[in-house]
Amino acid sequence: MIKVHRFSLHIKGCVKMKVCKFGGSSLADAVQVGKVCDIVLADADRRIVVVSAPGKRDSDDIKVTDMLIACAESRLAGNSAEDELKAVVDRFASIQRDLGLPESITEEIGSSIKAIAEGDHSEAGKFMDAMKAAGENNCAKLVAAEFRRRGVEARYLDPRDAGLLLSNEFGNAQLLPDSNENLAKAFDGYEHITVFPGFFGYTSAGDIATFPRGGSDITGSIIAAAVHADVYENFTDVDSVFAVDPGIVPDVKPIIELTYHEMRELAYAGFGVLHDEAIVPAVHAGVPICIKNTNKPEAPGTRIVLEREHEMGRVLGVASSDGFCALNISKYLMNREVGFGRRLLQIIEEESLSYEHMPSGIDNMSVILREDGLTPEVEEHVIQRIKTELEVDELGIERGLAIVMLVGEGMHYAVGVAAKATDAFANAEVNIEMINQGSSEISMMFGVKAVDRKKAVTSLYNAFFKS
Repeated sequence: MIKVHRFSLHIKGCVKMKVCKFGGSSLADAVQVGKVCDIVLADADRRIVVVSAPGKRDSDDIKVTDMLIACAESRLAGNSAEDELKAVVDRFASIQRDLGLPESITEEIGSSIKAIAEGDHSEAGKFMDAMKAAGENNCAKLVAAEFRRRGVEARYLDPRDAGLLLSNEFGNAQLLPDSNENLAKAFDGYEHITVFPGFFGYTSAGDIATFPRGGSDITGSIIAAAVHADVYENFTDVDSVFAVDPGIVPDVKPIIELTYHEMRELAYAGFGVLHDEAIVPAVHAGVPICIKNTNKPEAPGTRIVLEREHEMGRVLGVASSDGFCALNISKYLMNREVGFGRRLLQIIEEESLSYEHMPSGIDNMSVILREDGLTPEVEEHVIQRIKTELEVDELGIERGLAIVMLVGEGMHYAVGVAAKATDAFANAEVNIEMINQGSSEISMMFGVKAVDRKKAVTSLYNAFFKS
């Protein structure tokens, strides 16, 4: 039995507390689960452990969450889903066996998932969330059991018992205000390790609801904020956050420290190391975040803080993401028409779409949308409504776009950043479809053809980091 410090909320005393979250790659098999336990036990301040569902063991493998989605889709299609269900249970069983845990754990996991699969699925969204959440929920039970097998006192804590309350927006749930106080009470005074499943909580009606994919990051941040942790450690399969995607530019240097705002911009624009919505709870509570590698825990990682020193004109990172489209609208004297933008966004909202950016001119406006949400059926309906209700002169949709984002606190009030960036695009023979800069001036967004994305990123990296 290891010696542990008594836990109390950091806000009440000086006891240090680290909340650590482990992603799917960190829990893919028994070896990885063993690493997780070793990391937690190496630091007595790590008392709260948030876990994802087991991820891929290799490039040809399937994530448990995707397996559960396949199971749910089969049931919704009217099938028994026996094969899909067995595949999920077998995956958990392999981890259980390799850890040397009792078979009763797998039997319990199998029974619980089967009960969900055979339950009411008249509401597809609610049913899908219940199935998806089974990955994190049962992984947490396995990890807690492994700690106990090692002689360490540890508990599994159900989000229902902890009072993690979410809105009933299934698949895209939001935190409800009472959750912070509930979570603070649930963790206060417990002296040992708590293993908490990420990704989901419960609605006020008692139904399971999930965050968007990658939502275990959000869970960890919410808990870290609620207990006023000294740091929120987010363990993944990379050493740190890099200035550019290493898959595009090899041997790029890591970022040692960046601000919440910078990380949120980079995460939104394609840096998948941390969910962009996970930044918000930590920001509000002032809890620093540290990105670390489960397979190399001794590496310092990347710290995400409220403020940092920065050099004027310095770009911190270049992020990119494809899968966007632009709704381009022209109307003579658009600027004189009171309420035009509001009515346009109302149509977008009523069609259950969310917009990403909205650059505009005197007589034209573009709305940047995620391409996967604009299905042919939705597109036809949106175009018809805009033509009829707004009486526009021209309307078109441009698909196959990517956004490329320059991010850095040093860009604020700096002269020449845009000129340097446009020169980089010209040198790479990449046409800029649109430019947008936020009022904070710490980011600059460029729209390009998706086929030019990597070329654009490489040229920007050479311009801002190699010169």
